[in-house]
Amino acid sequence: MTLPEFFYYLGYSFDKRRKLKGQKRLPHPVISIGNITVGGTGKTPATIAIAEDAKKRGFNPIILTRGYKGKAKGPCFVLARKFGSSEVRDFHTSDLPHFCSSALEAGDEPVLMAERLPDVPIVKCADRYEGGLFAIKNLKSQISNLKSPVVFILDDGFQHWKLYRDMDVVLIDGLNPFGNRKLLPIGRLREPLKELKRADVFVITKTKNELLAGELKKISPSASVYFSEYRTVKVRNAAGEEFPVGMLKDKKVFAFCGIAKPESFIQTVRSVCEDTAGSKIYRDHHRYSQGDILYLAEQSKALKCDFLITTEKDMVKIKEFQISNFKFQGDNILCLKIDFAADAAFFDEVFKNIP
Repeated sequence: MTLPEFFYYLGYSFDKRRKLKGQKRLPHPVISIGNITVGGTGKTPATIAIAEDAKKRGFNPIILTRGYKGKAKGPCFVLARKFGSSEVRDFHTSDLPHFCSSALEAGDEPVLMAERLPDVPIVKCADRYEGGLFAIKNLKSQISNLKSPVVFILDDGFQHWKLYRDMDVVLIDGLNPFGNRKLLPIGRLREPLKELKRADVFVITKTKNELLAGELKKISPSASVYFSEYRTVKVRNAAGEEFPVGMLKDKKVFAFCGIAKPESFIQTVRSVCEDTAGSKIYRDHHRYSQGDILYLAEQSKALKCDFLITTEKDMVKIKEFQISNFKFQGDNILCLKIDFAADAAFFDEVFKNIP
């Protein structure tokens, strides 16, 4: 262990012990979706898929999220804003005293989840226990009238020691599981690999890595291991209109993104578009400016592209600009709608012990 890793580990260990001593439990089951590395395993699509499956099984899911880089303080509901309007899509907005609807306030992932799950409450709060109590208090009348059970889904919760979980689902990137296997700041690991023994279910994403599955079973013999993939199912414009992926086959596009693993997105674009004329990569969670939008529009125009194309997470930030002011209409900016796909057995495993 290098000296930087050692100091990180000291801080990590102190923080873990302190928070575990004060760990609290919500009055409804909690399913955590997390990972052991920084960024890029696909937690947001997995969280969306598990929430959708929960509803199919008769549960009433509530998502608790930190809302990384969102500036809103304290617990608040995250609601999706209609394109080009201050109006929000909601579920009983009048009953909600505190809510946010922009990526600047809530963070890009929570706004994306709100768009994809318009009838699922999403609460942004750094303290997820506090966020859960906030949801219960403000949805009290709705919860009391529900005939089916409530389940909390904890987004990015594997290291959130302050809240007790009934199920820990851990996602592992099958293409690059642990980087150089070193802790931050030298590597990508948030904690030592031995801590994976806490996991109840592993999901290997992106590829069927059997060797990795064997390694995970050695670390946590009692945990189940499943494989998953991310499927490009639709193409969306800024207004939320959806189109078949095939519409891009003969089009010329300029791709851009600001995510943890941009190479995966660029590869996906190339798989659905025969002519990817150029690309621009920004840092993860990049906060776009009007200048960025103008630059992208100019690059696309110079290369005679039919469309600018990006990720869903980037689109929720792009939508907040009046795109037409930059001589490039919102209909010409598209995002790939990508779904998390796993065997039915995985979802059965997640919910089998949830009352």
